[in-house]
Amino acid sequence: MRIFLTGASGFIGSAIVPELVRAGHRVLGLARSDASAERLAAAGVDVQRGSLTDLDSLRRGAASCDGVIHCAFSHDDFNDYAGNCEKDRGAIEALGSALAGSERPLVITSGAARFTQGRVRTEDEAPDTSTDGPRAASEQLALSFASRGVRVSSLRLPPSVHGDGDHGFVPMLIEIARKTGRSGYIGDGENRWPAVHRLDAARLFVLALEEAPAGARLHAVADEGIPTRDIAGVIGRKLGLPVESVPKEHFGWLGAFFALDTPASSALTQARFGWKPEQAGLLADLEHGTYFARA
Repeated sequence: MRIFLTGASGFIGSAIVPELVRAGHRVLGLARSDASAERLAAAGVDVQRGSLTDLDSLRRGAASCDGVIHCAFSHDDFNDYAGNCEKDRGAIEALGSALAGSERPLVITSGAARFTQGRVRTEDEAPDTSTDGPRAASEQLALSFASRGVRVSSLRLPPSVHGDGDHGFVPMLIEIARKTGRSGYIGDGENRWPAVHRLDAARLFVLALEEAPAGARLHAVADEGIPTRDIAGVIGRKLGLPVESVPKEHFGWLGAFFALDTPASSALTQARFGWKPEQAGLLADLEHGTYFARA
């Protein structure tokens, strides 16, 4: 198949590209900048110029392909998460409309974290904007295309997708520790974060594209729930800093996410699709990976 991939040059998308190629697919990647277009071309990927707000480009890309993986998400302003989610819904509407009635696959990206505390989330739980935040509305919209002739599925990612090149929450925690001279956790640090390695997540995106039935929800979760105190402990040990309980405000806007107790399971995903995480877990990646290397 020829697959239209948004976010193709990003942290996760760049891992999906070789998985698609290994599976015998051709890739059309969305590129917002010249630099992204050059990276994609160097990787042997066809390039579609555009962005998440260029809806005509998204429709053209989707219409010209046999399937779509949508893993791009706007990170231009972390303080406007609701606005970024609104852009995501616009992109999903454009992609889904282009595929309507074709029974072609569309895999969208959502989040496994939820804002209700302390219960392990499973794949069978439908998205709910009252507990899952504004990105749940994107998932609801996407899954509605199952009744419009699209083989749509939602792949939920945990708060930490880790590996070489990570520029998400964990590197932010490391930088905060460096700047403040202490590696912090909130409260007793027993609240849990799920995690997955980017390479394991990439394999699941391709499985979802090839096998997931319309309306499926998949969890790309390897570590079901790591106590945030353990994350802070590794960061402190690697940096030679004290590990302490700190107020949520210590982390700025990130504190709201780092305070979540949001474990998630991938047991149903593993049983239904034969997916098994193969890469290092988050704590091992922090211990032995490249997170603390500085140029």
